[in-house]
Amino acid sequence: MKQNTGLEELASEIADASVFLERAEEQLARRIIGQKDVLHRVFIALLTNGHILLEGVPGLAKTLIVRTFASAMSLAYQRIQFTPDMLPADLVGTMVYNPKEMVFYPRKGPVFANIILADEINRSPAKVQSALLEAMQERQVTIGDRTFLLAEPFMVLATQNPLEHEGTYLLPEAQLDRFMMKVMVDYPSYEEELDIMDRSAGTGLDPDVDSVVEKDEIDRARSLIERLYADIRVRRYIVDLVTASRDPVTAGVRSLEHMIEYGASPRASIFLFLAAKAHAFLRRRAYITPEDVREVSYDVLRHRIRPTYEAEADNVKPEDCIGEILSRVRVP
Repeated sequence: MKQNTGLEELASEIADASVFLERAEEQLARRIIGQKDVLHRVFIALLTNGHILLEGVPGLAKTLIVRTFASAMSLAYQRIQFTPDMLPADLVGTMVYNPKEMVFYPRKGPVFANIILADEINRSPAKVQSALLEAMQERQVTIGDRTFLLAEPFMVLATQNPLEHEGTYLLPEAQLDRFMMKVMVDYPSYEEELDIMDRSAGTGLDPDVDSVVEKDEIDRARSLIERLYADIRVRRYIVDLVTASRDPVTAGVRSLEHMIEYGASPRASIFLFLAAKAHAFLRRRAYITPEDVREVSYDVLRHRIRPTYEAEADNVKPEDCIGEILSRVRVP
């Protein structure tokens, strides 16, 4: 009885603290047509201190989504175009010599912002990937012999074209694992594309987007998400899903015995738990359910599961493996 009362009080706090989401969604709708699932995942990452890898062919408004989101959330935004000749200093900054005072001083790079759009990240060399990795994981940057903490909130939204496109490179597994989710950006529906065409041909200008969210509202939402109730059966379900990607036979998913080269790391369990809690928060609930977990499973796991050569020869994709795991692992 006491627990139920606590959940009711928490649900009331969530209902009050989540009002800013409606304001933000209203502003986003001014400029973004469709792509609600993508925006939903961006909210999840922001509220859980995560990063997102956005993949899709050019022209699907990935950059527009990130820029508009930053504007609506009142967050400092920087877009960084990744290229093969890019240097780490182009990202984090460098030490500059002042001949008048005969001293070096740091000139900070574009990574010093709240929302970083790493555009076409899979076109950059390994040295730049390493510099970004420190910023994503440690939330700090080293310039010369000095270390600088990054602003809070800090989130990297990286875009990449499908690897089949010319001039792209595989991201290191260590960096892929730092991304909370890999979100696929798909083509708009017929009606959405018609709306996009009419709107663009009408004025040629993007509608204004107001900054309607304060930082303390984001901080409050984050603190409430930490307090969401998660039953032990749901927590075990999360670990069951992740471990099934490593040892499918023991988990009872024999069809994947020779299909997965390596599965998801323990970081996947952490991110799956956090994403499920944020998903429940966005649904204005004080507890998470197995459905919350299943809803975000594809985005959290798809870049952490690598099919074997045998599976790739049969055109088996990570999403196929995830679907099989979700259908076979018992739901509490």
